Amino acid sequence: MVKGDKESHKGSEKKAAHKKEAPATRKDKEVDEAPSGPKTPPRLKETYFREIVPALMKEFSYKNPMQVPRLERVVLNVGMGEAIQNVKLLESASSELGVITGQRPVVTKAKKAIAGFKLRQGMPIGTKVTLRSDRMYEFVDRLVSIALPRIRDFKGVSPKAFDGRGNYTLGLKEQLIFPEIKYDSVASIHGMDITFVTSAITNDEGKALLRHLGMPFRT
Repeated sequence: MVKGDKESHKGSEKKAAHKKEAPATRKDKEVDEAPSGPKTPPRLKETYFREIVPALMKEFSYKNPMQVPRLERVVLNVGMGEAIQNVKLLESASSELGVITGQRPVVTKAKKAIAGFKLRQGMPIGTKVTLRSDRMYEFVDRLVSIALPRIRDFKGVSPKAFDGRGNYTLGLKEQLIFPEIKYDSVASIHGMDITFVTSAITNDEGKALLRHLGMPFRT
């Protein structure tokens, strides 16, 4: 091979190597990172539309599926009076609530000052999360099928905590019933209120909806 041919051959090798090592384009990345398919809807959400809606239409003689009560949102609220003295307890509670729900909590603040409790207006006193859509159904499914049965000597939840408009509030004594929370990692054991906001008009309709969703009411 003559000198000119060698130089030409080396140049071709460099171009080939350069082409081989070229970084992936944005289009390539989009193809690589594209989802494999549509996300599967939560099991409980599918159950609601497939089984619960027809059951409630029959139970309450609704003429239209749009009349059937639905779960609109679930609000988890942790009140931390101890946070007045130790803000780290509130930070820990907020972190745990995020782990339980898969959503970032917001800090709740005092709306007015209470001198006897050394509470000033605007002081952080709790944390909460509002769940809607898929995350809401996923949480309710885990609550009724996994968390509540972990309560010692559990015999069902009270059917008397409705507000007169089909909304229900469940009080829990400790966060440890959720398997995502490990005993050795908690800063303090605390309870929480879980409010189920429905589109029901009456308590009976709201109760029927939650019962079909798996809420284990005491009889």
